[in-house]
Amino acid sequence: MMSDLGGSLPLLIVTVAIVLALALARRIPVLRVVASLASWVFLGGLLFVLLQQRQQFDPYIQRAMKVLNLEDQSVVGDTVRIRMASDGHFWVRVTIGDVTRRMLVDTGATLTALSVDTARAVGLRPTKPVFPVVLNTANGMIRADTAQIESLRIGTIRADNVPVVISPAFGDTDVLGMNFLSRLKSWRVEGSTLILEPHHPQRSTDIS
Repeated sequence: MMSDLGGSLPLLIVTVAIVLALALARRIPVLRVVASLASWVFLGGLLFVLLQQRQQFDPYIQRAMKVLNLEDQSVVGDTVRIRMASDGHFWVRVTIGDVTRRMLVDTGATLTALSVDTARAVGLRPTKPVFPVVLNTANGMIRADTAQIESLRIGTIRADNVPVVISPAFGDTDVLGMNFLSRLKSWRVEGSTLILEPHHPQRSTDIS
């Protein structure tokens, strides 16, 4: 039972604490001001988290986040900057041909990996290599087919002829691996922001 409440327990505790503080503050004027400010900060933080989670599905929210400089991915000069998501990972919007996908940046992955659905949407035709490609994943050893992406774009970054592996075992997750990151001039993490810098910056695909 407790495992089901684990994700919402901190939020529940904070909510109860604010309610109790507001109740107590009715008797003490100074506490009333402090509790009121705390509640507004809490509600503002909650709204920010909800916007971050919704923006990947709603283009109108994406535009609003961009105007307010709250979006999870932005182009600054020649670099692409990605904010860490609430799950502790970096997710980047990638354009492959005319298809846009949200891909997980995984420095522990040697190869870039696509789900079967993404490979199909992009129009890739996976081939079975002469020697089977066997990958060690969190779910154990899996076999994968191979293909090559003609062009992959992220903001000012363009990578051509990127080898990828494709397998149903990836579920609906697409991964950017080191065979992509190694093509960049540099990549680094500063605080909670991943910064990608290309060798030859292109016109940003994030410009609307």
